[in-house]
Amino acid sequence: MSQNIIESTVAFVKEKLEGAEAGHDWFHIERVWKLSKKIAQNETCNLEVVELAALLHDIADPKFHNGDEELAIKISREFLESQNADTPIIDQVLFIIKNISFKNRNEIAENPPIELQIVQDADRLDAIGAIGIARTFNFGGFKNNLMYHPEIEPKLNQTKEEYKKSNGTTINHFYEKLLLLKDLMNTETGKKLAEDRHNFMLSFLKQFYHEWNVD
Repeated sequence: MSQNIIESTVAFVKEKLEGAEAGHDWFHIERVWKLSKKIAQNETCNLEVVELAALLHDIADPKFHNGDEELAIKISREFLESQNADTPIIDQVLFIIKNISFKNRNEIAENPPIELQIVQDADRLDAIGAIGIARTFNFGGFKNNLMYHPEIEPKLNQTKEEYKKSNGTTINHFYEKLLLLKDLMNTETGKKLAEDRHNFMLSFLKQFYHEWNVD
């Protein structure tokens, strides 16, 4: 694997995401990158594809680009071509970027490539646990969503379009997405790491309701 292309990608992503919303900034990318490498240690995979996809997966998150799901593909392709990456590598990285998100989970064929499974697990791990809680409330504040409303029920089993348009409460997001992620992990490493983070969220919610209700 060429270390030069990884270093160039790190520099590119840092520059591109400067000033991004704090839950989807360079530090999110860095954590997903590190988690991907950790998971990859226990899998037979193309590590170059894993690292590049982890670094580029949120280069243009549709949430911040009017729902445009093609922009990240376009930016990533142009960047990788500028680095003279091999065409098969580019194709695999773009496939991961296109299919990694929670909202697209029902559109992926069975037995996806292990590289997608690894980066997807890493991205989902960063959405749960203490970091996941912090990111969720940060994004809720960014959107000016309510933290919680006792009379607003979570919307379970949302379609992709419903999920994209949802402006529900931050607490409801736990039930609509975060608490579902543990059982959606692909790799054994991902499943093990998710267990502790999932339990932490359950403890947080119990304490949140305790304080909200002034018990």
